[in-house]
Amino acid sequence: MKAIVATKYGPPEVLQLKEVEKPTPKDTEILVKVYATTVTAGDTRVRSFTVPLSYWLPARITLGLRKPKKVILGMVLAGEVESVGKEVKQFKKGNQIYANDLTRLSAYAEYACVPENSAVAFKPSTVTYEEAAAIPFGGITALHFLKKGKIRSGQKVLIYGASGSVGTFAVQLAKYFGAEVTGVCSTTNVELVKSLGADQVIDYTKEDFTRSGETYDIIFDTVGKSSLSGCLRSLKKEGSYLQAVAGPALLVQMRWASMRSGKTLIGGTAVPKTEDLIYLNELVEAGKIKPVIDRCYPLEQMVEAHRYVDQGHKKGNVVITVEQNNTLSV
Repeated sequence: MKAIVATKYGPPEVLQLKEVEKPTPKDTEILVKVYATTVTAGDTRVRSFTVPLSYWLPARITLGLRKPKKVILGMVLAGEVESVGKEVKQFKKGNQIYANDLTRLSAYAEYACVPENSAVAFKPSTVTYEEAAAIPFGGITALHFLKKGKIRSGQKVLIYGASGSVGTFAVQLAKYFGAEVTGVCSTTNVELVKSLGADQVIDYTKEDFTRSGETYDIIFDTVGKSSLSGCLRSLKKEGSYLQAVAGPALLVQMRWASMRSGKTLIGGTAVPKTEDLIYLNELVEAGKIKPVIDRCYPLEQMVEAHRYVDQGHKKGNVVITVEQNNTLSV
């Protein structure tokens, strides 16, 4: 089968298209014919080994000392079940599924094995495989943090990085939960964020929201680029600051700031769960939220896709089409 292989850390050019052996599922795994995957921020960090200095050693031990332990990257996939291990209970050949696993998937390939106990669910019936692949990473992360922040109807919520993969879902989910939503993005993405339901959109190239005097119940930084002190100044007394991209140093600052201010500051990693995918399924099928796709590339153009994501300006998701199949579920 064809797969994208990374035999060392480095720029996008370390990714190579090769013929490799088709995997065989273990007793508790599903073999999936992959129709689509995505290039997430996590994928690019693993490929380039771009991690905070304090994470360097544990990350090397986990990911590989001199080169990636897992040579086929890819944390998200959408596809069709080809076969199942003898202990798999919920899925069978022909099922249309999608999945997200931060460590165990190798989705940059024509076939991949998915553990049944990972975040895997039937694909929403109303979307294509490409659209389905654009849901898990941003959708699960946005849902995780908004729930941690105890979002509720009537709150004022600001989403920083509102046009990215997490931000586009955060805007839509916050509106679904009944919040008044302000999105922060660049000039070119203002109309996109408005179209997702944001009540107000701030162009960060023209205005610093932390100096406007406006305060919010929740400030959700989806890209790790806001000022912590500025956000705390713009947060209501009992507000919540949510940080989706927090390294060790920032987490320490957040813990200290929380003790001093009494405000809720939440960072960390969203661990994908099947129940989150099922929840998102229902919202997608009901037309309450939708995935946003910036560009689609064929598997053979994975290097170009990573180059584009590395620029840091993608809107929503960058999708990789592994196998052409736009069939909707029936």
